[in-house]
Amino acid sequence: MLTSLPNLLTLSRIALIPVILALLWFPATWTAWTAAGLFALAGITDYFDGYLARAWHEESIIGRFLDPIADKLLVAAVLFLLVADHKIAGHAVLPAVIILLREVMVSGLREFLAGLRVGVPVSRLAKWKTAIQLMAIGWLIVGDHGPDWLYVRPIGEVGLWAAAVLTLITGWDYLRAGLRHMLAPVGAPTQVEPAAPKAPAATPVRTGA
Repeated sequence: MLTSLPNLLTLSRIALIPVILALLWFPATWTAWTAAGLFALAGITDYFDGYLARAWHEESIIGRFLDPIADKLLVAAVLFLLVADHKIAGHAVLPAVIILLREVMVSGLREFLAGLRVGVPVSRLAKWKTAIQLMAIGWLIVGDHGPDWLYVRPIGEVGLWAAAVLTLITGWDYLRAGLRHMLAPVGAPTQVEPAAPKAPAATPVRTGA
């Protein structure tokens, strides 16, 4: 159901992307803080859309499709613009690249495993990675427009490095889970997760790794 509240929250996260980018395009204190507030709002919807979908038993295939796409579009678009605007510069560009490469790898891996009907659950560490990543990007959006005593940009850069480290760990976990299926001989049976004999097909679970 595209009009269910969880799916509407996911769609609102996608709709916020051009607004945030437009605000970042104009270098001013009020635009930076407004963009950071909208980015924080988008991060909150990332939590509540999945929570409400599970609580109200409104998981859907369209929600499962849109949720990770919304997350990756939001993070990738903002990171690209922050690098272009030099709010992420120097060595801090490296963790941004790591995060983007991981998102591409996991997207491809999930698509491959979906073709084998193999599910890869989101780990608690991956959820922490997402939370730290969103908070770090929010600080970097404000950047030099924050008060001098708060060290906004350094805090954001440290958070981005922490998210990159967790990105490498969780990315390896996903890759290791998929390698056994990738390296299996052609025609070999694959393990379907979750497997429940003589039970109805599992309802898709919305994830946002």
